[in-house]
Amino acid sequence: MNANHISIRAVILEILACLVMAGCTVGPDFERPTTSTPPQVFDRTQAAQAPSKAVEAGFNQDWWTLFNDPTLNTLEQQLADANLDVAAASARLRQSRAEQRVAGAAEYPTLDGAASYNRERGSPNGILGLLGVSPTGTQSQSASGNTPLGVAPLPGSKGSPAYNLYQAGFDASWELDIWGGVRRTVEAASAMSDASYEDRNAVLLSARAELARDYIGLRDTQSLLRIARQNLEIARDTTKLTQIRVREGVTTDLDVANASAQVALIESLIPTLESKCETTINAIGVLLGEEPGALAQTLDEPSDVPELPGQVPIGFPSELVQRRPDIRRAEAQLHAATASIGVAKADFYPRISLNGSAGFQSLQLSTLANWASGQFVVGPSITMPIFEGGRLKGTLHLREAQQQEAAINYKHTVLEAWREVDDALVVYDAEQLRRDRLTAVVALNQRALSIAQQRYKGGAIDYLDVLNVQKQLLDAQSNLEQSRATAAANLITLCKALGGGWESTYADQSVSR
Repeated sequence: MNANHISIRAVILEILACLVMAGCTVGPDFERPTTSTPPQVFDRTQAAQAPSKAVEAGFNQDWWTLFNDPTLNTLEQQLADANLDVAAASARLRQSRAEQRVAGAAEYPTLDGAASYNRERGSPNGILGLLGVSPTGTQSQSASGNTPLGVAPLPGSKGSPAYNLYQAGFDASWELDIWGGVRRTVEAASAMSDASYEDRNAVLLSARAELARDYIGLRDTQSLLRIARQNLEIARDTTKLTQIRVREGVTTDLDVANASAQVALIESLIPTLESKCETTINAIGVLLGEEPGALAQTLDEPSDVPELPGQVPIGFPSELVQRRPDIRRAEAQLHAATASIGVAKADFYPRISLNGSAGFQSLQLSTLANWASGQFVVGPSITMPIFEGGRLKGTLHLREAQQQEAAINYKHTVLEAWREVDDALVVYDAEQLRRDRLTAVVALNQRALSIAQQRYKGGAIDYLDVLNVQKQLLDAQSNLEQSRATAAANLITLCKALGGGWESTYADQSVSR
């Protein structure tokens, strides 16, 4: 066995060894972070004193249905397909999935086909002169002293004649992913696609919560408007009474002036409330991708703030990390950062590619497809970093620092999630207790106003006393209505903190993998 055979066999063995090693993947493998569940957060459900209680039970992903309001349910059903922010997030998701597919293409061989036709003529004053072609038509020896390799001139011509060159064939290349750099790249791209998916879910959840808050705000403003108009009728009746008493000489014009001022004060509240109703309807329209005024007929009819449910199922502590999109997004980003370390480490090792090309070349088109016109090139290539000026180490240190930052962000996101849930449970319970106290205040003020009006008619008190009681009633009624709206808004905040609302009614086919 000669040396050439030994050398060829050694090369083949090295290539086979590389193929065997192709399953090796450098860099750390991602491990899902573990999080502890603070039991004291969900323990608040046992200490709640409000009528509408949060309970540990299966979480209702369609949490807005807890309000039992058909109009709100209809709006929420329309939101997922109509909201422009959600549509933009879905477009970003499709982009990330396309990038994932682009990254995955590096795992497979590339095959390109090409064909060309060239009309060529070499210059005898140029490189052909080294090959023995002279501009005078005679063919001398080449510069190396061997028989000339240039194209011989035709009889009676000078220099090299022009000729046709036809070529067609295929080029193939495949980089062996020995160290797993490509696999880590695909892993990182897949994780970023997951992060983009969770980002879309977070946008949808935020849009749902914003729509519900705007709807509650609209019903709150409509209720305040109704209260203002009711008090305006009372103030106008009282003004008529004072005018009668002035004509009868029982009181003075001071009472008329005070009564008229109260009427004007209440009238000044109405335009602001009416404009707020219109702007809130427009805000809801924007969330649904509608032009201003498009929802006027649907929402102009006044309605009360929806009542709170008797119980609010909030799920179980172990589900929070799995349900909140921001936590899932932070986990995906940590996964991508971990995989990027493997990509950086793979750059330290040699790269081996299998290259080849095959095709046909002929000076005549008629003989291009002949077997004698065939040509091919096959062989491996290897590249190895020798000196990069610290670029590879710097990139590795950068990826490691980015992975550390992603881990810190994940912990912070989880901690913030628990804080939001705990705060939401506290304020939801507290606002209901405040609402119940305000209900008692309104009832007492209504009784006080009735007594004051009777005593004023009997001449026992001045109108100023009636005016003060009426102001107190108006303030108490407004505070009570706002407290009802705040309690409903706090329920929305609680449901958003629990991370529900992105799972249902959304046509995920538009962003399917």
